[in-house]
Amino acid sequence: MNLPNKLTMLRMILVPFFLVFLLVEAIPLNGLWALLVFIAASVTDALDGHIARSRNLITDFGKFLDPVADKVLVFAALIAFTEMGLAPSAAVVIMMAREFLVSSLRMVAAGNGTVLAAGKSGKVKTAVTMVAIIAILLMLTLADLGWLPGFIPLVAVSHVLIWICGVLTVYSGWEYLWQNRKQFTQSM
Repeated sequence: MNLPNKLTMLRMILVPFFLVFLLVEAIPLNGLWALLVFIAASVTDALDGHIARSRNLITDFGKFLDPVADKVLVFAALIAFTEMGLAPSAAVVIMMAREFLVSSLRMVAAGNGTVLAAGKSGKVKTAVTMVAIIAILLMLTLADLGWLPGFIPLVAVSHVLIWICGVLTVYSGWEYLWQNRKQFTQSM
């Protein structure tokens, strides 16, 4: 197994640790640990792709597992946030639906012998979502430490950030489906 694939596997392995730190309040500084684990997992996402491309280490296994690892990490955070009251469930469901639609389109395209690359708006959506999750985790950590200024409404800010991600998700999904609509007509 090459280094990029090991980094992708590490991202998957970090997800349960992230969830334990985020959700088990009995762990001292649990929010800080969750933040650090999420950042580490996010860094592996940037590193694995860069290393794979720069060293020509792209594999079918990596092409399959990398997007899965990304989605598992992001949705673990979003679902946990929903449980904690920090994310509106409607926005999270919309985001999940987009991922199912895009993944389904990719499967249809693969059946037609075509590989569909991620679009620019999808990459922007992913980056903004990662930053929003990190911002929420940071605010949560600051609140736990008593360092979050009282005038910052954590839940409201968190909901706004998640809805921004939701809007970007809808746009990038629509754009991706529209740009690749021929895949559907080929399958009819």
